[in-house]
Amino acid sequence: MIEPAFTRLLLASSNSGKLREYTQLAGISGIEIEVLPNFPKLPAFDESAPTFAENAAGKALHYSALAEGVVLADDSGLVVPALNGAPGVRSARYVGPEATDADRIEKLLREMKGKKGDARRARFVCVTAIAARGRALAVVSDFVEGTIAEGPRGSNGFGYDPVFQMLDSNRTYAELQAEEKNCLSHRGRSFIKLVAILQCK
Repeated sequence: MIEPAFTRLLLASSNSGKLREYTQLAGISGIEIEVLPNFPKLPAFDESAPTFAENAAGKALHYSALAEGVVLADDSGLVVPALNGAPGVRSARYVGPEATDADRIEKLLREMKGKKGDARRARFVCVTAIAARGRALAVVSDFVEGTIAEGPRGSNGFGYDPVFQMLDSNRTYAELQAEEKNCLSHRGRSFIKLVAILQCK
């Protein structure tokens, strides 16, 4: 059973896609997730660390020192070995701060042009962290292996979902229904690990 202190988590993100997924994930675990109050007005955290773990933990610590309650933060992204790990921790900033998901996908497919077989292998990584009063409480991670599709497919999800094809399926993340994606995704797997830890606290 999860202690009352952990049944309400404050998400440090303005990403509507992440909020939607976390809200759906939390609904099956007895946890309530909502956006950190006044998030856009709080001093921003500089996500410039070289690893997903440093960015996730740093973000959770930063915002937990500015708010009451337990803060949840994650850093996630697409890692393509054939592109030397890009987009990686810069997945959301792959093209520029004002770029759309379509812009980022277009650049990725342009850089993947001509690559075949194992050169199209990729993984989605997610590191999830929670903190309270400037103290880290848990940091967990998981990933999903896949390949980069030749072109976008599907209308669900967000980010690189339309071009990330799972290894054991011909479908991209964007072709999955929300419930199915949450069970299979890097974010879903990482969150399940977090819930397991909270149940032991």
